[in-house]
Amino acid sequence: MMSTLSPTASEIFDAKAFTAHAFSSPKNLAAVLDHTLLKPDATRTQVLQICHEAADHGFACAMVNPTWVQLAVEALKGTGVPVGVVIGFPLGATLSASKRDETARVLKYGAHDVDMVLNIGLLKSATTADYEAVKQDIRGVVELAHGAGAIVKVILETCLLTYEEKLRASELALSAGADFLKTSTGFSTGGATVDDIALLRSVAGNRAGVKASGGVRSLADATAMLGAGATRIGASASVKIVNELAGVDQSAAAAAAGY
Repeated sequence: MMSTLSPTASEIFDAKAFTAHAFSSPKNLAAVLDHTLLKPDATRTQVLQICHEAADHGFACAMVNPTWVQLAVEALKGTGVPVGVVIGFPLGATLSASKRDETARVLKYGAHDVDMVLNIGLLKSATTADYEAVKQDIRGVVELAHGAGAIVKVILETCLLTYEEKLRASELALSAGADFLKTSTGFSTGGATVDDIALLRSVAGNRAGVKASGGVRSLADATAMLGAGATRIGASASVKIVNELAGVDQSAAAAAAGY
């Protein structure tokens, strides 16, 4: 008899099939890439450039800092490519009220993907009350986003967590209604790893997506992450990754783009 703890067929995510579909064409691969520009010195010109690239390739979204949401939404109007934005970034230690306020404002401006940073210090404090506070911190953002037809990816910052904390953080995020579990901000001590993606997928099953972010710079990196169970990848090297699959010469592509 099968153990009641064993996942049913409907709960098991088929990473092999998902990966095969993603790599069946550059267009399909682009559809799982969040084209990202989150560096603090990003300029208006650079934001407009990633929006142009996102529209040209059909990326899953153009991910920007909150100050650029209005610009990105206007630039992508009519393209079908949504704007993603980070909340409580990169530390996750802002007030829950501040996260909700920030979320409400970017949603009003037209953001669709909301990537929020979990309160890492509260999680690691490890009391029942702290765990509940972490969940409510996430839930406050999720309720606003879902009310506006947007989605939420919760950044766990896995490089700062123990194995047990990654499991706890994943379950808290899912119970709060998160649409994706996301590994990293890219601003801490490490980024996405294959082991962490596999772990988050083992918890999420088919309940939510898993986003690999931080250090994904090549087609080989993307292949490894999708194979481990990721369904979304955040990368500033999205164009390079898609061009690798398409067999486009990188130096020629860079020259054409004016890099």
